[in-house]
Amino acid sequence: MVVKKPGVKKPAPKKAPAKKPAVAAGKAKTLAGLEKKIGKVPKFFKELTTKEPEMFNLVMKFEDHIWSDGKLSKKTKKLIAIAIAAALRDQHAVRAQLAGAKAVGCTKAEVEEALRVTFLLSGMPAYVYGRAQLDDVMK
Repeated sequence: MVVKKPGVKKPAPKKAPAKKPAVAAGKAKTLAGLEKKIGKVPKFFKELTTKEPEMFNLVMKFEDHIWSDGKLSKKTKKLIAIAIAAALRDQHAVRAQLAGAKAVGCTKAEVEEALRVTFLLSGMPAYVYGRAQLDDVMK
């Protein structure tokens, strides 16, 4: 028979420190390629690689389909994306799209023209919002 001594507790086993999940080399390369194409990859999107890898793979397939050249060039699609993001006044999206604009051949003057279309359809606030981001990101 084992007699327990009052007040004496058995020490809890030590736990190994938690490690951050590593992004697979293929996904890291994919993220780097995406960053080059669109300018900036959002943190939540990077987290998908480990938290929801199946969702990440589906989104990447959709991204490739949307951004690949078709009837519209990548450059034209980028200008559309910038204009839409400005119309929505989504600072993260505007800045991310502007960051990747040069990579697909967009000039500051072309972005300015796309933002004028935003002005016509979404009003002065959207235009001013986009211009402020443009002047900050594409100097």
